[in-house]
Amino acid sequence: MMIVYILVAILMFGILIAVHEFGHFAAAKLLGVKVNEFAIGMGPRILHRQKGETEYTLRLFPIGGFCAMEGEEEDSHDPRAFNNKPAWKRFIILAAGAFMNFLTGVLIFLLLLIGSAEPIRMTTTLTTTTIDRFMTGFPLEGENGLLPGDRIVEVDGHAVYLREDIDLFFSRAGATMDLTVERDGRRVELKDLPLQKQEYEGEGLRYGLYFAQKEATLLDKLQLTWYNAIDTVRLVWVSLGDLVSGAVGIRDMSGPVGIVTMISDVGTNAGSALLAVRGILYFVAFIAINLAVMNLLPIPALDGGQILFLVVDKIYGLFTRKRIDQKYLGYINGAGFILLIGLMVVVAFSDVLKLFGK
Repeated sequence: MMIVYILVAILMFGILIAVHEFGHFAAAKLLGVKVNEFAIGMGPRILHRQKGETEYTLRLFPIGGFCAMEGEEEDSHDPRAFNNKPAWKRFIILAAGAFMNFLTGVLIFLLLLIGSAEPIRMTTTLTTTTIDRFMTGFPLEGENGLLPGDRIVEVDGHAVYLREDIDLFFSRAGATMDLTVERDGRRVELKDLPLQKQEYEGEGLRYGLYFAQKEATLLDKLQLTWYNAIDTVRLVWVSLGDLVSGAVGIRDMSGPVGIVTMISDVGTNAGSALLAVRGILYFVAFIAINLAVMNLLPIPALDGGQILFLVVDKIYGLFTRKRIDQKYLGYINGAGFILLIGLMVVVAFSDVLKLFGK
């Protein structure tokens, strides 16, 4: 069965990367940039067709694709070359790939919500962020604490969009937390609230809160689609912050092996084939939005790195009335690509060690 999940992971990344490259391709064509080749897959060509100035190719390995634009990494005198277009057009083209990945994630979330049964975080019955009641013995009920009907809107300054946000930011809080709740139509700030998990009879170790539920309308589902998308973006930034601060390390990151394992877990733990498909689709949406955010980081070889180069080029031009030779971008991207491959190898090795319990 594992081979199926490996194929699913390959197909998932292949489609997401191809969608990403199609974003660059479509934006380039719309903005009048010459595209020399648009490829689905990598490696040797299987099929190819020349249509106008662009060669369309299907390549052997289903692991992505590329959009080769004239003047992308070296200067070209062609007036329709990428390097000769205004900065705003180049910015749109560079950002279009990440936009397509983000849009893909949003559309998958919408698909899951519109036809929802019981996949992860995607139920017809919506658990709200409004407190319904408390467990017996809850110590913080009252005017200076929490009341039934309070809708939690912020935890330690972080906006709450989904019920799962409360769990996330509660778990990251210290001995006390600052809550902002909506109570009787007004916002109430509760500073240094000592809300901690404790043992509740018959419930185990809990925070002591029950949240109200409601039937999700079409409008609710559209709103949840957006909230899931922006919540995923925020989760990526939180994770990156933890990585930079040292709260997590390389061993906590997941590479190809870890992703295959997660897909396998989602599939095998589902109660039916339909729920397995829905769970994997949710995971694909999550990865799509992750790719959108990561691609916009100012790292060489990524779109964000090229956008940073574009900004630096404009600043350089303000002082010198010259432009930086595109070949330097090629050098930077080459070095960045090597570094990214090295990081991927390290993460993959870490995944293998985790798989064997080391």
